[in-house]
Amino acid sequence: MDCGGRLEITRKTPPQERFFTKNETINQKGAKQTMKNFLAFDLGASSGRAIIGTVDNGKLAMQEVHRFPNGPVEIDGSFYWDYPRLCNELKTGLKNALQTGVKLDGIAIDTWGVDYVFFDRTTGKARRLPYNYRDTRTVAAAEKVWQKISQSELYQYTGIQCMTLNTIYQLCAHYEEHPEDFENSFFLPIPDALALSLGGSAKAEYTFCSTTNLLDPASRNWHWELIDKLGLPRDVFPEIVEAGTLSGELSAELCAELGCDPIPIFKCGAHDTASAVSAVPAPVEGSWAYLSAGTWALLGAEIDAPMISSESEKQSLTNEGGVGGKIRFLTNIMGSWLFQELRRVWNEEGKNLSFNDMEQMARKSEPCKYFINPNCSEFAAPGDMPGNIRAFLKRTGQGENFTDAEVVRAVYDSLALYFSEKIALLENLLKVKYACLNVVGGGTKDGFLMELTASSLDRQVVAGPVEATAAGNILVQAMAAGEVDSLAGVRQVIRNSFELKTFTSDSAMADKYASVREQFRVISTK
Repeated sequence: MDCGGRLEITRKTPPQERFFTKNETINQKGAKQTMKNFLAFDLGASSGRAIIGTVDNGKLAMQEVHRFPNGPVEIDGSFYWDYPRLCNELKTGLKNALQTGVKLDGIAIDTWGVDYVFFDRTTGKARRLPYNYRDTRTVAAAEKVWQKISQSELYQYTGIQCMTLNTIYQLCAHYEEHPEDFENSFFLPIPDALALSLGGSAKAEYTFCSTTNLLDPASRNWHWELIDKLGLPRDVFPEIVEAGTLSGELSAELCAELGCDPIPIFKCGAHDTASAVSAVPAPVEGSWAYLSAGTWALLGAEIDAPMISSESEKQSLTNEGGVGGKIRFLTNIMGSWLFQELRRVWNEEGKNLSFNDMEQMARKSEPCKYFINPNCSEFAAPGDMPGNIRAFLKRTGQGENFTDAEVVRAVYDSLALYFSEKIALLENLLKVKYACLNVVGGGTKDGFLMELTASSLDRQVVAGPVEATAAGNILVQAMAAGEVDSLAGVRQVIRNSFELKTFTSDSAMADKYASVREQFRVISTK
């Protein structure tokens, strides 16, 4: 499979035709009375999957047809993504989907944020393996950028939380180390690069581009003044298009190889959190916050315009693009990454622990005995997570010796408290009071974390769907194809389709969290 793909696709259907015509009827469940099948490729930082979604009479049914592991590969001390393998995984997923016998009416891809692939403009081939956002080369690059433009100025430009993994620092490091990659070249965000390998256009989707720290939130286009200040060449930046638009169709080469007709390729919310938030089962009315719980825990609120102030900057709140013209006002928190790395290291030591084993260890451990800062930079890169957490506990004067169960419990309590602290910040800045927290994504399977979060917030937590990102991907395709009428319609279909679980606050645990909150606030700043 050629992972370069074609640079452009001639559209057979004008993008404006993706919306409803006057003769189409919409049922009260938010969708047309027809059945359509869409294939979602949902790639996270630790795994990827291909899921067929069937939209029929206002309900969504999903069938997973392929799942594969994902993660950084280390080469000569640097971390990369295995882009050619990911392209082949897409092909396998597509083949499996076609073997089910369904007619596919669309394909779309979402991934984690900030990473990208460079392509040679003449050959269309990838220039090199794309860097992984956990590669440490960006630390020095960030310092150099801040010598040109202060962090405060950057925030005023883009409204994006300062994190050294952001694309802005990656591109600056890349340009310094490999300027040849910028000659006769262009880059694409990872999901758009993967779509290119299938036959999609060489254009970048808006929600993903908002994670780069290089977007003007007012114009929803590249911030050219900022790009010029950084000395980056303008011609490597792709055109930006919105979620819910047509991107091309499956290449003739792949159609011949797989024995299928051309299939439209759509732009969904290409940043996985944007797709997940589009599938939050919240009603149109009502005040709610969301938590997209996965490798990263993205906690925030959906608003109509960017919120850029000195206080939002101070609190590391970010303005990322959402589907339907919305802004996702949120904060990035290390989520299941902490558990994943604990489990990986312990299992390399032969302990053979499942995530359920770790949950049970935490349940049996004394609550609120130890705390960490979940977003401490010491926990960001792959390494000895158990050792790093123990070192943090020692450094902050919490003791000398800690059992594995105490380490896991410290993560659980700290995440629950951190979530409630960030909700309070959102409420203060936006002058609202949230009735509940909607949690979507894989983290909803961790019932203990949901219980503790409800107690820390002292209000309801509504969990589900687990596969929110894939569901959002599919339903934004359906919206682009004219099968769902709006973002509100997408959420109505979600409510029609999934069983949600509600967690309520435990009064004793809520009191316990209230009693240690100030202690946690002090520790979580270290």
